[in-house]
Amino acid sequence: MEGAEEAGAEMMVDSKDLQQQSKALDKLTDRVEDRQLDSNRVQSAMASIGASREADLNAKRLREKELASVKINAADVELIVNELELEKNVVERTLREHKGDAVAATRELLSRYPL
Repeated sequence: MEGAEEAGAEMMVDSKDLQQQSKALDKLTDRVEDRQLDSNRVQSAMASIGASREADLNAKRLREKELASVKINAADVELIVNELELEKNVVERTLREHKGDAVAATRELLSRYPL
């Protein structure tokens, strides 16, 4: 009888051991799945950032094309450059942003660069 009791005890130990091993294995595979989910989230976030950056660049290009198409008066540029002592490219950009309106551009420049 003792042999039967020992065999039963071994089977209980073995089944507990198997259950623990099974739980440990499940935990390992769960973590791998979590890592895969995390890597998928990272990849989608990076793709979103890339798309956002590309959209920003396209918007800037479009804005630059729009500003380049605005006609400005060379006399207005020279007057503002001489009177406010600013760089020509800054004055031209501000005039283009204000669609050639010299008064509005001058006000903007004076608020940005007070004398």
